[in-house]
Amino acid sequence: MQEILYINTLTEFKLLHIKKFNAIFYEQGGSMVDEKTVLTEVNRQMELIRRGVAEIIPEEELAQKLFRSIKEKRPLRAKLGLDPTAPDIHLGHTVVLNKLRQFQDLGHEVHLIIGDFTGRIGDPSGKSETRKQLSEEEVMANAATYQEQIFKILDREKTFIHFNSSWLMQLKLADVLNLAGKYTVARMLERDDFSKRYREGLPIGIHEFMYPLMQAYDSVELRADVELGGTDQKFNLLVGRNLLREYGQEPQVALTMPILEGTDGVQKMSKSLGNYIGVNEEAYEMFGKTMSIPDELIARYFELLTRVPMNDIQGLQEDMNSGKLNPRDAKIRLAKEIIKIYHNEEEAEKAEEKFRLVFSQRDIPEDIPVITSSEREVWLPKFLHDNSMVNSTSDGRRMIKQGAVKVNGEKYQEENLLLQDTMVLQVGRRKFCRLRLS
Repeated sequence: MQEILYINTLTEFKLLHIKKFNAIFYEQGGSMVDEKTVLTEVNRQMELIRRGVAEIIPEEELAQKLFRSIKEKRPLRAKLGLDPTAPDIHLGHTVVLNKLRQFQDLGHEVHLIIGDFTGRIGDPSGKSETRKQLSEEEVMANAATYQEQIFKILDREKTFIHFNSSWLMQLKLADVLNLAGKYTVARMLERDDFSKRYREGLPIGIHEFMYPLMQAYDSVELRADVELGGTDQKFNLLVGRNLLREYGQEPQVALTMPILEGTDGVQKMSKSLGNYIGVNEEAYEMFGKTMSIPDELIARYFELLTRVPMNDIQGLQEDMNSGKLNPRDAKIRLAKEIIKIYHNEEEAEKAEEKFRLVFSQRDIPEDIPVITSSEREVWLPKFLHDNSMVNSTSDGRRMIKQGAVKVNGEKYQEENLLLQDTMVLQVGRRKFCRLRLS
């Protein structure tokens, strides 16, 4: 957890070069006691906002904005742009949504930009080639499911939703050229993915250069105070900061959140990689997937995906480090905290009960390899051999006939296996894997 660096005293706050606010405050009849109350609240909000954040650019300006917001009783405008390029979201997407919910809980406005216009281009961030452009119908269908899922986290009554086609479609060619003139090709090529593609002679569409400018123009339309995004969005967020200044507005603060590792603990959470936990999944499925994460990710998942206080999370980590707490028990609590957000407490309790029944009573360990398959049916002898659970396909056939292969704790003697969402395979007494449909 990051150390709180300032706002503990009036003197420290003045070191942030905002003495002008003090003068304004006293002109309005404020007192030292009142000012200290404001500063205390700034400190409280900064501490909460810092939780799990990768970077705040710049922190001092966010403190200034909070000071003015609290003193004037004017909420900040926190913005997030979402391009609905896929029909559903997973817990990796919720990291930034959880931070937005914090802003709502602190009394600030949350403005969600559904990129129905920019989504047709697709964000080039992190891409080694030009994205396939989506149709308007595809984007709008995805947008509908996005809205259904994000309100499992955000407060619907306190969320302002905008479709950026409402202003981007109104721009005339002269407006677009004026917008393009605010940035140079050299600045665009400072972006890693663009510079790499340029060096390697890979094509970069002119429309891709327009993407960060259009996302930044969203901030201009909203007069955003803060824009949030993943660390892969840093370039786009900083373009927004600069463009606000170009249009004579106060620059937004850029707040980036970490990219969440998937259940494999290695690569970022992704549906295509099969290492994801979907927000629309059944409670038991969520529980099982959470139990499969590496121990070293437990505290990180708690911090980024739950509302458990940081002091509690630190205590859990210390108890695991000392051996006082079994990581399995910490994962059980983590799984239940996640399920309570996307389902309810009753479903969390049922998922734990079912998990213990299936795994604990049948001596199936929780921490076993996870293997994904896109096939609906597999030839079991080959699958077992390909995944080093038997020495050969003939060995696999023999083990199946002998009843040495179990599926979800039950003996299985068929050579073909029809896959369900998640299945636990066991060969002999010690070889296990969790087989999951991708």
